[in-house]
Amino acid sequence: MKKRIFAALVAVFILVGCDSVQQGLRSTYNLINCEYSYKSITGLSVSGMNLSNGLSVTAIPKITSILSGTATSIPLDFTLNLNVKNPNESAALLHGLQYIISIDDIQFTTGAVNQTLNIGAGQTQTLPLTIGVDLATLMKNNSKDAVVDIAKNFIGMGSKKSNVSLQLKPTFMIGNTPVSSPVYIPVNFSFGGSK
Repeated sequence: MKKRIFAALVAVFILVGCDSVQQGLRSTYNLINCEYSYKSITGLSVSGMNLSNGLSVTAIPKITSILSGTATSIPLDFTLNLNVKNPNESAALLHGLQYIISIDDIQFTTGAVNQTLNIGAGQTQTLPLTIGVDLATLMKNNSKDAVVDIAKNFIGMGSKKSNVSLQLKPTFMIGNTPVSSPVYIPVNFSFGGSK
């Protein structure tokens, strides 16, 4: 996958002589070759209950009731923080991205971020993705038990890990024109569970 992107970038390098465009392409190549990994989940709330500091004893019955009930809306909001490490010898510049998040084979959400990130050579920066989903909607379209298991992992009550597949499609600048990566960059990790 990265070889196809590199081949496309080389073709553009050959066709375009402008220094600013070549610098943009170099930065883009660096961005594609960055290492993306899970860092943390912060700002967690379920149905307006702030769970950022962990699950309190008094919150457990409320959360259990919400997840097992018949609510028509169960908002889950959080920030997924990713580490982006640039192993290259020059900067990698991100000008936004599109993403698809699947958890335990359920497409959880899609979205876009319009954030600029300048990652120096050999540096690591955090890329926050602010996510909001409605668990009740997910339960209608998927197995309720599977969605409840995922929710329990978010809030620290899960018994088995959830597997996350995150697909990132970065946007970069070629001159003054924003261009999306032709392919998604995969990031996979697990979270939650007591096993």
